[in-house]
Amino acid sequence: MKHRLIPFALVLLLATLACNLPMQTGEPAAATPDVSTVPPTPRLSEVITINSEPFSEEGKDPIYSITAQIPYAEGADPTRLANFNTLLKKTAEEQIIPFRDSVLTLAPVQPISAGSSLSLKYTVIGQALDYWSIKYEIDAYFDGAAHPGHTSITINYDLDRDRPLTLDELFLPGSNYLQVIADYCKAELTKRDIAFEGFSAGAEPLPENYTRWNMSNEGLVITFDEYQVAPYAAGPQVVVLPFSALQSVSDPNSILSFFVK
Repeated sequence: MKHRLIPFALVLLLATLACNLPMQTGEPAAATPDVSTVPPTPRLSEVITINSEPFSEEGKDPIYSITAQIPYAEGADPTRLANFNTLLKKTAEEQIIPFRDSVLTLAPVQPISAGSSLSLKYTVIGQALDYWSIKYEIDAYFDGAAHPGHTSITINYDLDRDRPLTLDELFLPGSNYLQVIADYCKAELTKRDIAFEGFSAGAEPLPENYTRWNMSNEGLVITFDEYQVAPYAAGPQVVVLPFSALQSVSDPNSILSFFVK
């Protein structure tokens, strides 16, 4: 009797094991992807560069010359950079076109000197993640003038939100950030031999006095064009405010945090 039970028990054991085996199909099981090997999508600024497009124009009647380096961004989907590039080019054209029109309209019939000239250059002052801070420097001379004029324009752009930044966005709402900036700038300008006392109104805490600003790893860069805080002979003045000087009013969630070393 015992010998007859052994085969039956063996069959029962094999059946039990078979029930616990995974079912096989005709298709191989899909492999689980290893997410650690999937490269992250780069931020926009990690895949773009700022290059320049040269511009040159000359005229003989009247005599004038225009040279410019117009920046543009490339390296990513052009549609993502379209507004930024439009602004960069428009800013340059807003200097070139009025200068040309003025020369053609107001230039003397007989040249007084070598003619009129305009030069436009740019510098990337700072860049962190999707934020770009650019400064244009414009030198213009009109035939017959006593000396050339020097001006600047700054662009601070957030590529992530696809729009220019304003100075107040760097600081806590309701804070006296302009007073803090002005106090630092005036203290710095007073140390310079530029006759600042007679031009101090140009550094008062008014929005129109602080329209030319840039962000850099060294701090907030403020540019005062000639005549604003000093006579022409002293030239433009630049003041760099370290981040420590702005700590009491800066917004910790603003883009300034990306420039702090």
